[in-house]
Amino acid sequence: MNAPASFTRETVSLPIEGMTCASCVGRVERALNAVPGVLDASVNLATERADVRLAGPVERAELIRAVENAGYTVTAATIELAIEGMTCASCVGRVERALRAVPGVSEATVNLATERATVKGAADPATLVAAVAEVGYTARAVDGGAAANAEAEAKKEQEHRILRRDLGIAAGLTLPVFLLEMGSHVIPGMHHLIASTIGMTASWLIQFALTTLVLAFPGMRFYRKGIPALLRAAPDMNSLVAVGTLAAYAYSLVATFAPGLLPAGTVNVYYEAAAVIVTLILLGRVLEARAKGRTSEAIKRLVGLQAKTARVRRGASVVEIEVSDVAPGDIIEVRPGERVPVDGEVVEGDSWIDESMITGEPLPVAKTAGATVTGGTVNQTGAFAFRATAVGGDTMLAQIIRMVEEAQGSKLPIQGLVDKITMWFVPAVMTLAALTFGVWFFFGPDPALTFGLVNAVAVLIIACPCAMGLATPTSIMVGTGRGAELGVLFRKGDALQGLQDAKVVALDKTGTLTEGKPTLTDLVLADGFDRAKVLSQIAAVEAKSEHPIARAVVKAASAEGLSLPALSSFESVTGFGVAAEADGLRIEIGADRYMAKLGHDVGAFGEAAARLADEGKSPLYAAIGGRLAAIIAVADPIKATTPEAIRALHALGLKVAMITGDNRRTAEAIARRLGIDEVVAEVLPDGKVAAIKRLKALGAVAFVGDGINDAPALAEADVGLAIGTGTDVAIEAADVVLMSGSLKGVPNAIALSRATMRNIRQNLFWAFAYNAALIPVAAGALWPVSGILLSPVFAAGAMALSSVFVLGNALRLRHFAAPMAEVAR
Repeated sequence: MNAPASFTRETVSLPIEGMTCASCVGRVERALNAVPGVLDASVNLATERADVRLAGPVERAELIRAVENAGYTVTAATIELAIEGMTCASCVGRVERALRAVPGVSEATVNLATERATVKGAADPATLVAAVAEVGYTARAVDGGAAANAEAEAKKEQEHRILRRDLGIAAGLTLPVFLLEMGSHVIPGMHHLIASTIGMTASWLIQFALTTLVLAFPGMRFYRKGIPALLRAAPDMNSLVAVGTLAAYAYSLVATFAPGLLPAGTVNVYYEAAAVIVTLILLGRVLEARAKGRTSEAIKRLVGLQAKTARVRRGASVVEIEVSDVAPGDIIEVRPGERVPVDGEVVEGDSWIDESMITGEPLPVAKTAGATVTGGTVNQTGAFAFRATAVGGDTMLAQIIRMVEEAQGSKLPIQGLVDKITMWFVPAVMTLAALTFGVWFFFGPDPALTFGLVNAVAVLIIACPCAMGLATPTSIMVGTGRGAELGVLFRKGDALQGLQDAKVVALDKTGTLTEGKPTLTDLVLADGFDRAKVLSQIAAVEAKSEHPIARAVVKAASAEGLSLPALSSFESVTGFGVAAEADGLRIEIGADRYMAKLGHDVGAFGEAAARLADEGKSPLYAAIGGRLAAIIAVADPIKATTPEAIRALHALGLKVAMITGDNRRTAEAIARRLGIDEVVAEVLPDGKVAAIKRLKALGAVAFVGDGINDAPALAEADVGLAIGTGTDVAIEAADVVLMSGSLKGVPNAIALSRATMRNIRQNLFWAFAYNAALIPVAAGALWPVSGILLSPVFAAGAMALSSVFVLGNALRLRHFAAPMAEVAR
């Protein structure tokens, strides 16, 4: 389907309830992909969210219907709207009616005093804004921020409370059933005691009553979801539990109330199996919910960094308002120890600000008038005022949260294999269970019916695909969250997988390896000349030039507090240098060929010139009053953290390449100093893409850059990493953003990628190996050689354990140790 020219391709996110395993994920994805206009849909079990890319305009209500038809629920969201133009109660009624008429809205309330509308449901903000506009008012979506997140957390906590309550009820009711039935088998004399006191009939009746309560109340969730899925010929994990427990329960019912229907020797009850299975699976769900909550702790911490209020100047007074009410242009005051509420520019005062939550760098940064400040950072000692430049969802912190959420919800290429397998997994398990029953019933020893039932139920219960569905997304969530703490933002989740394969790290020089600000590094004087006077005279001449080298010389003179003499003339000698008169003396500045043209012998500075060339610096000479006075060098200094970062990359087994427009001699001198393996020099901005393509011959390439001219190269590389202090264009083109201005984040990002992918492979191995090994055991494969059968009760325990193991393994990534640990907070 071709999108109209006016349509901007977009992604719609839907929060989904009711998914319990990987087969649920596949079912929701297939339902969404079947909607006309959907380009593709990616569903994440751990975040319980679907991200749907649209190829054309699609009604959100249509997507919701597709999810609901598949047997799942789209969670109602709360959207805040600021309404302008209301003057009375009839306005309120008109806006409320307009909002309630929007498909997907379940509730809408409008407050005249606050001029806010609170809308609950599944409608998207743009549709709501349009509906308000149609009745004559203006609306805009207000970023819910912390409030929206708090509501989502409250809802999850309520779900966890219900799970814990149901587990408590199930355990309390199951314990007597377990003791009555299993106690008779394992405790000597217990069987005789029950028979001589309450009798076996009464024992079975008690078990029947308690098990019925377990299945009808705490266990009802499995039947409410599993049976309809089975009837739709789309069974899921709930279907496996429902069929398994109902089979054990129904067999026990017949044995209790109509034993004559069963063959001789097969009359037995399995109430304890049904009750214990429900209890153990609820226990697994509780442990899963707790662990899943911990996987999103990084997001919770980021959200917690958002200030709740701001002190804003209103006329002659300062008022405290909600951060969501701050508008661009507001002047905000910040006291010592307070969090900066939004992004802005300092207009008065000065202070030091802890920006470690953004950059990962522990040292506070000085801020004076004109400096930018970031919402969520912590003011240290001074007080200052700043003008808000970005608020709500436009702040850097909001964008970081959005980036991390998107990466956490993304699907890696490795997940494709899992999806293909899980699509057929549950139907295959049900087929295996049926075959198991048939083989035991027709070919097994007596009582064949009992053996067939027990083993079929064990197969159904042990084969839950929960662990498969959680194996990849939980590791991604924890890994990307840990990355955010280290100042490494994975904008695209698949960068996690791509970065582990990198063999070459290509680095742009200016602004990446270096500070990006040329400075005067050397000034060597001839005998009889005064440094301050020579520097002031050279700077006076260079002040007339716009060349970066000239600006560096002028800046150096300014930093030393030198006053520049007035010039009486100035000329630029094309291809050679510049000349002027100051203090009655002629001053000439240029390369060695200019000095030779003027008749000066630069041999006196031969040793200094050779040293500068070896250091990758291009020397310039100055002649004053007809005498050779000085040799100067301007260079872009290497960042202090660069050498250590390159050593860390080598320690990870990577080749390091440098791409630069510098001349080859200068580039190779820098490469020698830093231990860089490959040098691509004298590259024009549009030649960086070709350089990346050439480097790919050595293996997968990760390119690190920061400028506008780096954007094409960032896109061309297998993985692009942008220095966060660089341009927005570069950041948008990159797969990974390093919030610090240093290269420390590069080895950290690569090591984290490798650790996360290793963790995912461990999880997938465990999930698949577990099923491959235990399904045959549950079917009775060990019976002919050892007489061992797997009880459905143990199958339920093993099933719960597999998911908890996968989650626990993923949570180990929270303690990932970065190679350059000082970046970590």
